[in-house]
Amino acid sequence: MPTAPRIPRQNERPQRRTTPFSWLLLVLGTVGFAAFWVLLAVAWDRQCSWMAVLGALDIAWMLRLGAWRPGPRRAALGLTASALIVLIANWGIAATQYGGMLGFDALESATRLGPNFAWTLFQLANTGTDLIWLGLAAVVAVVASR
Repeated sequence: MPTAPRIPRQNERPQRRTTPFSWLLLVLGTVGFAAFWVLLAVAWDRQCSWMAVLGALDIAWMLRLGAWRPGPRRAALGLTASALIVLIANWGIAATQYGGMLGFDALESATRLGPNFAWTLFQLANTGTDLIWLGLAAVVAVVASR
């Protein structure tokens, strides 16, 4: 026996489905914002850790544009992407600053920078205020992305 087509209710939202475009938006938003953060930090010769909060808001916006379903999964993706922004940006800032002294360009320096040395440079470059900005960015990422 055939079933009748389902008629959506007046206030009901249609089901959203993630597509490859959704993933592309998330990846481009993450990498693009991290690159912008590196450029700004190098230009101003500062860490610019407040950019982490803007990155978290940008990722939340990308998740909504990519039609990710609201909920804990989207919040976890927002937190993960925001953490990746912080990781990539700090890696790029350290590589650019240190590589410039050795005569390397940013990409060559980034490929030569090891995780232990990057962690040491991260600890030396970031103050308590920077760590507060990074913690605030994690909270903003979860709240804005859910």
